[in-house]
Amino acid sequence: MMEQKIQELWSVIEAQVALYGGRVVLALVALIVGWWLVNKISSLVDRSLHANMPDETLVKFLSSAFEISIKVLLVISVASIVGIETTSFIAVIGAAGLAVGLALQGSLSNFAGGVMVLIFRPIQVGEYIEAAGYEGIVQDIGIFVTTLLTFDERTIIIPNGPLANGSIVNYSRHETRAVEVSIGISYSDDIKAAKQAMEQVLENDARILKDKNNVVAVTDLGESSVDFLVRAFVKNEDYWSFFFDARALLKEAVESAGATIPFPQRDVHMFTHEKEVNA
Repeated sequence: MMEQKIQELWSVIEAQVALYGGRVVLALVALIVGWWLVNKISSLVDRSLHANMPDETLVKFLSSAFEISIKVLLVISVASIVGIETTSFIAVIGAAGLAVGLALQGSLSNFAGGVMVLIFRPIQVGEYIEAAGYEGIVQDIGIFVTTLLTFDERTIIIPNGPLANGSIVNYSRHETRAVEVSIGISYSDDIKAAKQAMEQVLENDARILKDKNNVVAVTDLGESSVDFLVRAFVKNEDYWSFFFDARALLKEAVESAGATIPFPQRDVHMFTHEKEVNA
């Protein structure tokens, strides 16, 4: 009786091996060869990305994403060769991906923003920018966040989603930048003399680029002053030094020309009214 059961079991095994043996061998060969090909292709893609993209973070991410995706497709293909039903397997992967996507909706938005920033490069490390209500020098551009360093050495971390979808002011993209200063003189002062004195400041300062359209002009007649706009172009590296020097230099210049810088004031006139007394 026992020998008969063993023979029946062996017959079943032989039948299964005859039915699936060839598929299993073919699947193993496909897996080994396919895995080798995937590694070779991934290596080529990685070298190509390094040659065409300067950002190491984005290169690593794209290379890893490509390799993992191809390997998942290879495993699914090998499973179908053996005879495993892959439709439900793919459905489970899709459902899991949807659940993860909904759970990480904010993070995926930041991830997409990071990819956009790294590809289109509106900002680069070392540039001075204004974005999301903050200003600072870009220290790092990651997949999910961008790090800024302010002048008072605070670290600002901005999620890449709002960064990519908002306005960015890049102060470092051009080699030159204009310093704008407003200054007022009294109505009784000589406008031409004051203007010449301010123009002389721009002419004498080596930081000012003389080939640019520098401006000294009256822009407004205020309540207590004649207001000038002084716009001077300098190199990016000279911007802050001239920005902090400009007001003092212009004040000294207009005062040396005999002009004064007024402060807001009001004239108050007092009237006395005598009441008539009726007898």
